Amino acid sequence: METKSAQNDYLSHTHYDKLAMPSAITRFLWNCAGADKNILLNCTYADHVKYACLGGIVFATGIMAGMAGGYAFYTIFQPKGGAIEKESLDMFTFSLSFIFGLFWGLMIFNLDRFIISSTGKGDGTDSISAKEWTNAIPRLIMGTIIALTISKPIEIRMFKTEIDNKLHEKQLELQKDYEIRTNANFQERLKVVETDLEKIYGGRQKLEERYKTVEQAYQDNMTGRANVKGGRGQIAIAQEKQMEDIKAEIQQYDKQNADKKNEAEKKRKALMSEKEIALSKNQEVAKGLDGLLERIKLAHEIAGFWISTFITLLFWAIELAPIFFKLMMIKSPYDYLDENHKAIIIARHGVQRKGYLASQPNGGKAVELEYDLYLLADKLLEEKVKLLESEMEIKRHIIEKHVEKKKLDVDNNPDKYIES
Repeated sequence: METKSAQNDYLSHTHYDKLAMPSAITRFLWNCAGADKNILLNCTYADHVKYACLGGIVFATGIMAGMAGGYAFYTIFQPKGGAIEKESLDMFTFSLSFIFGLFWGLMIFNLDRFIISSTGKGDGTDSISAKEWTNAIPRLIMGTIIALTISKPIEIRMFKTEIDNKLHEKQLELQKDYEIRTNANFQERLKVVETDLEKIYGGRQKLEERYKTVEQAYQDNMTGRANVKGGRGQIAIAQEKQMEDIKAEIQQYDKQNADKKNEAEKKRKALMSEKEIALSKNQEVAKGLDGLLERIKLAHEIAGFWISTFITLLFWAIELAPIFFKLMMIKSPYDYLDENHKAIIIARHGVQRKGYLASQPNGGKAVELEYDLYLLADKLLEEKVKLLESEMEIKRHIIEKHVEKKKLDVDNNPDKYIES
């Protein structure tokens, strides 16, 4: 009803009766700026545009924050892969990112709306005084933080191609480094097993070499190449006996070291299998190097200090522009009507503000101070006090009459009270 009445007042205004009724979009932007549309309907067109522009910046900031938050969420939780691999969009992560981006955008939009609506109009001039700067510091700090959260995801999206190429190089380097460290790690463990196997095979090899030496001498004797008469003589028979003894030693050696050999071979096989599994994970480990933090680092490395700073400053300026504009606004009809509207509400509820000069010690300059009188509350309190006082007076009179009645009853029937 109040809005409809304000619209009727606006349309029937003698000076602005030819001014078109603001559109729903304009009124929505007013709401984004935290302005009172009922007051703005009775203001100039300049005020209409001013607060619509402020609301537009706040709304656009919320949209950008939602997009940046959603992209950052998707970058963090998307399935990891090679930097330059063309992977399809993961719909589950995309759906969660959309929900998070919507929530994040609404939160930043509401926070910006609060910051702008709570920022006063300053001293009504187009300059920002030192006091206004001081009062705006908390809002400037919050705005700076919001600007950073918006600018970084957008920055890594702007340089995505360059970041992917650089990230691919780092992933290959990580794969190579991981492979070297894996081989070095297993080399130490395999060295122990290889040493045991070398001892076992080394002992058997010495026996085999002795056997080959005797066998060669036996062949030379049999063929006459050993400067003796060829054939199976006493020397050949002795050599045959020696070969049989060496064969027995080899068999005995194999029997004694069979368990050690099998255990060492089993350990070696297990280590080699474990090594292959570890090496097969190097690509998976490299794909893990695809997080938001790494991309932000590469964005700074690729773009350089000045470009990265410029992008951040751009969003910082967009975020803080409404605060600066409000502090630089010249007092307009909206401000007068807004103050008048607030004064009327305060007056209707019986609140009165008074000022006085407070003297300072040591002859200092007097300071003007203010205090509030809550007239309606004082009136209600006074009425309540008088009501309670009258009730107490009546109760005291009742008690007095009751005492008199009791005394009279005691005088007339003393025996009854004495017995009790």
